[in-house]
Amino acid sequence: MVWERQQGRGGQGAWRNEGRSREGAVRMVRRSQRRKLQKFTGLCRREEGLRVKRSCPSCGPEPGGEEKKGRGNPISVQVFPPELVEHIISFLPVRDVVALGQTCHYFHEVCDAEGVWRRICRRLSPRLREQGSGVRPWKRAAILNYTKGLYFQAFGGRRRCLSKSVAPLLAHGYRRFLPTKDHVFILDYAGTLFFLKNALVSSTLGQIQWKRACRYVVLCRGAKDFASDPRCDTVYRKYLYVLATREQPGVVGTTGSRACDCVEVYLQSSGQRVFKMTFHHSMSFKQIVLVGQETQRALLLLTEEGKIYSLVVNETQLDQPRSYTVQLALRKVSRCLPHLRVACMASNQSSTLYITDQGGVYFEVHTPGVYRDLFGTLQAFDPLDQQMPLALSLPAKILFCALGYNHLGLVDEFGRIFMQGNNRYGQLGTGDKMDRGEPTQVHYLQRPITLWCGLNHSLVLSQGSDFSKELLGCGCGAGGRLPGWPKGSASFVKLHVKVPLCACSLCSTRECLYMLSSHDIEHHPTYRDLPASRVVGTPEPSLGAGASQDAGGAAQACEEYLSQIHSCPTLQDRMEKMKEIVGWMPLMAAQKDFFWEALDMLQRAAAGVGPGLPTPES
Repeated sequence: MVWERQQGRGGQGAWRNEGRSREGAVRMVRRSQRRKLQKFTGLCRREEGLRVKRSCPSCGPEPGGEEKKGRGNPISVQVFPPELVEHIISFLPVRDVVALGQTCHYFHEVCDAEGVWRRICRRLSPRLREQGSGVRPWKRAAILNYTKGLYFQAFGGRRRCLSKSVAPLLAHGYRRFLPTKDHVFILDYAGTLFFLKNALVSSTLGQIQWKRACRYVVLCRGAKDFASDPRCDTVYRKYLYVLATREQPGVVGTTGSRACDCVEVYLQSSGQRVFKMTFHHSMSFKQIVLVGQETQRALLLLTEEGKIYSLVVNETQLDQPRSYTVQLALRKVSRCLPHLRVACMASNQSSTLYITDQGGVYFEVHTPGVYRDLFGTLQAFDPLDQQMPLALSLPAKILFCALGYNHLGLVDEFGRIFMQGNNRYGQLGTGDKMDRGEPTQVHYLQRPITLWCGLNHSLVLSQGSDFSKELLGCGCGAGGRLPGWPKGSASFVKLHVKVPLCACSLCSTRECLYMLSSHDIEHHPTYRDLPASRVVGTPEPSLGAGASQDAGGAAQACEEYLSQIHSCPTLQDRMEKMKEIVGWMPLMAAQKDFFWEALDMLQRAAAGVGPGLPTPES
């Protein structure tokens, strides 16, 4: 019995020795692996780091980590080569990369590096050869291609949900889009115009169904802008006018070619080019809009210098195989007001709106009915001079606008929305159905992302404090054009539409609501804060009614303006600040133009440019 007990104790000891030998072997393997890792990455035992899952790389070692046993020495992420960390992070989704960059200062710098976004961009768009332009070209290109998308919701049918169109692999973000009768056209940031076709496809249940924008082809390259019939009904959009740049052969006896702007006309149904007009290489355009009837279609072209040129085309003769010469003439707004520099245009069938680089607004109205709807009177309408521009009286600089058939919307630099025109269906959103012959502010809406005006309803895309977006609408709700409000509304109400997170523009037709998603980190409306005089109880002036501001509030605002001018160090800075203050003041557009032109003359004289050189006394 004693021998057996000793044998049992000896066996237990052998088992303990065997277990110790196994633990020792495991330690030796771990030690060798650790030495290989230290040799490969250049680590040393003196470096104290952190455990990645427990603390920030820039905050030092984990408290109490050295006292814990059985976990080995902690390793810091900061000791790894930056190229290795960037390579690992580039495999994360874009949403996770942005979230990781918000955890700490170290990861913010790593996730914001151009190397990470270059790898992400090449993974999202393998065929993208150039990164584009801007301060952060690779990050901008990656986010553009990650957020691009065209969404639509049909008004009719049983299934009323948001759907997504096909995404062209060659597209470098989405800049703008235009739906026509049968298809949708999309222009990307690389100047490629895509033709998204509707087609019959088989559903998951084996049935054949009609689907919107499910196939795509490249219509043309080198496009700058495009336009079609400005009416809201897509039935009239038969032709597509594309402003593009093309290489033209040089003059006889010279080598090489020149880049010239041209306008190409395509059939929207098939994408076939039916007409082309080329301009002189010295003229460079950036925007095209259409106005007028089919037989007298006027093409308005905006140059890089802010001048407007126009030419007239008969659309009923475009499909005939013949060539003819059209005359390009300077528009009256540029002839009568040569000092104005137009920044952008908007048009409908019978009117055109111009926004200058200083935020002024000028109008052309070509029919008496639309003029009466917009201004409430025919007193200043001249049927013999329909191109004469009319200045709108506005309290601040205008950033962008939307033009419907007989009403319009304007958004100023402070994010305020002004509506004007016919209000028969409540499409102005003022809470009533009274027409407005002058810009009227919608007080309960501010800082919109975009604004759209249709035939008899209006839409506003806004963003909440939590960056969620919602779609608001007012006016006629017939045909489902205001989802959730079939009877319409005289005020802007929230529509029953799920808005994409990065939606930036919208368009509504008779059959469908379209929303374009594309986030550009360098181009977004930057609104200013209202001056203290307008926030602290100074009533807003009644536009066109001749009402004056409160005396105390106006005096306080002038004192604030003078203090801002006094704080400028140089004379040139004071001149620029004075121009900015003139834009803030509730003056008429003609008065603002006068002050801006006078300040420009004084600024040029102070700099010694042009006539009237400054004297030593001045």
